Amino acid sequence: MRISQQLVDEIVAHAREDLPNECCGMVGGRDGAAATVYRAENAEGSPLRYSIDAKEQFRLMREIEDAGEELVAIYHSHTKSAAFPSQTDVNLAGWPEAVYLIVSLADSDAPDLKGFWIKDGGIEEAELVVS
Repeated sequence: MRISQQLVDEIVAHAREDLPNECCGMVGGRDGAAATVYRAENAEGSPLRYSIDAKEQFRLMREIEDAGEELVAIYHSHTKSAAFPSQTDVNLAGWPEAVYLIVSLADSDAPDLKGFWIKDGGIEEAELVVS
């Protein structure tokens, strides 16, 4: 997936702002390229897990579609662990066509963003091309 440094910076800023809890949101784009970050509120309000309320999910999907985009990624943060899907992340992954972006703030001076395909309980790292 292609993603600009500006969008990476937006996701990292969201993660930092939502500390001590995990942040979450969606990314719209076209043809495998990220275009817009759509912030969501973590309905869990937790440093260990995230979810997006169904009404907010619907609203964000409408915004993405109204912008002429498609859902290309779902993002969230890990506040103390590596940028790798937890078992909970795998269990709750319901969008196999989207890249799951995880930003780790385990080292607050060096945030780490990685992407993954999560399908049928399997995890495969997605190539991120940051420009």
